[in-house]
Amino acid sequence: MKILFLDQSGKPGGAELCLIDIAKPYQDTCLVGLFADGSFRSLLEENHIPVQILTTQAIQVRKESSLITGLGSIGQLLPLIVKVAQLARKYDCIYANTQKALVVGAIASFLSRRPLVYHLHDILSSEHFSQTNRRIAVTAANRFASLVIANSQASKIAFLEAGGRADITEIVYNGFNPKNYQTDKFAVNQIREKLELNGKFVVGHFSRLAPWKGQHILLEALAQCPEQVTAILVGDALFGEQDYVQQLHRLVTTLKLENRVKFLGFRSDIPQLMTACDLVAHTSTAPEPFGRVIVEAMLCGKPVVAAASGGAMELIEHGINGFLATPGKPQELAQVITACLNNSHETAAIANRGQTVASQRFDVDNINKQIAQLLSRLGTKA
Repeated sequence: MKILFLDQSGKPGGAELCLIDIAKPYQDTCLVGLFADGSFRSLLEENHIPVQILTTQAIQVRKESSLITGLGSIGQLLPLIVKVAQLARKYDCIYANTQKALVVGAIASFLSRRPLVYHLHDILSSEHFSQTNRRIAVTAANRFASLVIANSQASKIAFLEAGGRADITEIVYNGFNPKNYQTDKFAVNQIREKLELNGKFVVGHFSRLAPWKGQHILLEALAQCPEQVTAILVGDALFGEQDYVQQLHRLVTTLKLENRVKFLGFRSDIPQLMTACDLVAHTSTAPEPFGRVIVEAMLCGKPVVAAASGGAMELIEHGINGFLATPGKPQELAQVITACLNNSHETAAIANRGQTVASQRFDVDNINKQIAQLLSRLGTKA
């Protein structure tokens, strides 16, 4: 099958990393069209996946945008829609991987008479999107998509509650290659030594720095943990969230955690850094659509404590393959961290179970087979 993939981002987030795995089996016949240039293009090229930058003009619509802003962007989108429609005639289907890609892909699907697939990586709720953007996404999917792939039960439920069609919606979890999370022990030891983590109980947080990702919750919990507990924050701000980064630094000073918190920024050695941790914390204050970091930590053989909402509830059984804590409750998170510190044998057993379950349940080959089966049912509109 020849697929035209569409994605709005020039930077690799969870949806983009997922797209790389989905596109790989089709790399000889597919094209990934991006609405912005950046490091994501380089990643696609490194994986030998054909890529083309379809526009260099930023689309002035964000998740919280109003109807007026949305209408104002239509003129800007028209040249892009025409270009996508022309390209799509060379392919069997259009695969929209993000919400802006859905809007462009929906109209291009109509013009080119090619079926549209929408991969839903978001929870379409008021916590994440404006009412206007939710309505646009649901209307575009209902009217033009032949298939909506939701990345979790939580994402599907939110889509249906927003008015989405159940008859075109299927759940397929993100896929992972377990081999990518096998690390060299020497390299991991070097990281711990370089970051001066030896003798510490290291809690890692892996996410962009944003209020709803809840790094402040981890810092507040850390202040209630024994002195040997240290945190590393891997990631940086996107989308104009630098004020939050300053807020986090002020919180570190206020809580007197200067010697117990390290801001590492964006890093490419995520498996090595995760393996260098004793525990990985997921602290989102709003429901997470899936929780890619949770599975990655499991595959690294590390115990995970996650906020008990959204997709995380589908990934973790508390006390079996990980831990759950009430979102936005630093004291409860501190109790879990301290329990892991004090019960290393039991925590290691839980981490081992998590690794086994994740390796089987989210194996990328099995996930890609599920997607291929769904795509094979698409009827060509041409």
